[in-house]
Amino acid sequence: MAIFLKKISERLWIAALAAVMALSFGMTVQAAESSTIKPGIFAGDIELSGMSADQAEAALNTYIEGLKEAEITLLAGGNHPVVVTAGDLGIRWSNPELINEALEVGTHGNVIERYKILMDLEHENLIYPIKLDFDLQAINDILTNECVKYDVKAVNTGLKRENGEFQIIEGQTGYSLDVETSIDLIYDYLTMEWDHEPCQIALDVTVEEPKGSEEELAQVTDVLGTFSTSYKTSGSSRSANVENGCNLINGVTLYPGEEFSTYEAVAPFSEANGYYMAGSYINGRVVDSLGGGICQVSTTLYNAVLLSELEVTERHNHSMIVTYVNPSADAAIAESSGKDFRFVNNLEYPIYIEGYTENKRITFNIYGKETRDPGHVVTYESEVLEVINPPSDNLIADAGQPVGYVVVAESAHIGYKARLWKVVTENGVEVSREQVNSSSYKMVPRSAIVGVATGDPHAYEEIMAAIGTGNLDHVRNVAGILTAPPQYEDSDDE
Repeated sequence: MAIFLKKISERLWIAALAAVMALSFGMTVQAAESSTIKPGIFAGDIELSGMSADQAEAALNTYIEGLKEAEITLLAGGNHPVVVTAGDLGIRWSNPELINEALEVGTHGNVIERYKILMDLEHENLIYPIKLDFDLQAINDILTNECVKYDVKAVNTGLKRENGEFQIIEGQTGYSLDVETSIDLIYDYLTMEWDHEPCQIALDVTVEEPKGSEEELAQVTDVLGTFSTSYKTSGSSRSANVENGCNLINGVTLYPGEEFSTYEAVAPFSEANGYYMAGSYINGRVVDSLGGGICQVSTTLYNAVLLSELEVTERHNHSMIVTYVNPSADAAIAESSGKDFRFVNNLEYPIYIEGYTENKRITFNIYGKETRDPGHVVTYESEVLEVINPPSDNLIADAGQPVGYVVVAESAHIGYKARLWKVVTENGVEVSREQVNSSSYKMVPRSAIVGVATGDPHAYEEIMAAIGTGNLDHVRNVAGILTAPPQYEDSDDE
């Protein structure tokens, strides 16, 4: 009986409490069907109290529109400011579900639970965070189009030689933007840390300081190696190519451990880069190409490098022998076959490459700090292992040309196998002899086009027989006889 009376008492108390709450809050405790947000509820700094869903959505959209004008300064290479807006970065509101959540506050649970929530709101506001999202593609586009342009390559402190004197050229700090990591950096900051006020974001920029100092470069005073070659038999176009390539290399400063690529220094082979059409070796033939003659530049530099005792990391001989240096003393470069001449400054000090042309001679001087003993002398010897002479001429019959037509298409090239030796003497005594390279040069026979068109069967047979000998000089003799005007003997009438 006591338990029964206790349960009745509890029910009466709950009913009384509900009646009091209904009178106090105007039945808001039964707001399951309420269409407005309870007092004390915020989205960020925006109070949503008393708003319908549409009103709350409109208020938040207005707030987001205002955020689109917020200035965000991106710090690119060299701390160059790139000012954009949140709208430029594709800002958008990413948690609109907070409105429904706000509307449902105080509408679930029993009377006591709902009453407690309402009482809590009187003492402490319920604040929903406004979550933002940004367009990753828009961020990428701004970084690529507006920020990467502040990237610069580091330029080492260098030298310039004028009138026999060296001048110091100040270096330049390099900057390189990492676009991928900068996208993440911007996105994470704006979605997790941003206070919705104008801000600055330092991008992920790699800084590369220039090498060298005035004190270090002041030690570059000595000629370590010098070499010259002549191009006096070259025509104007080939001569211009040699001079242009020399100028493109002149003035290079190379620090210890750095590698120099001749191809990278003189390319591209185009008219815009100062080149003309001239003869060059391609697939065992001499053909005109842009930059013909550039290999004389790389060859001259190669010999200066050898005399300076720098480390050669890549060198190729020509496909056929050249005339301006001994066999195995050449260094070819070619874009089509990937040939390059490379070397490393393996010394403890910087070096400077000086190149110039004068009276159709190209010269390279390599300056540095001489640390070799005065009695240390380096020379290079070319050893020919084999000479391969063309066995016969390559004669091509052309039925479109008349008998007597003989035109040389390709001059003969003797083949060689050779190697280069480095010889070191100390105070006049040979102390070492080391093979530097070995080279093979193609043998290419002389070729000519020979006309065979004639209405005379006998003449045709004669010229074809001459072609069969493989001897161009014999063909010329036969062609001369066949095309000579007829000779008549004088006679007296009786």
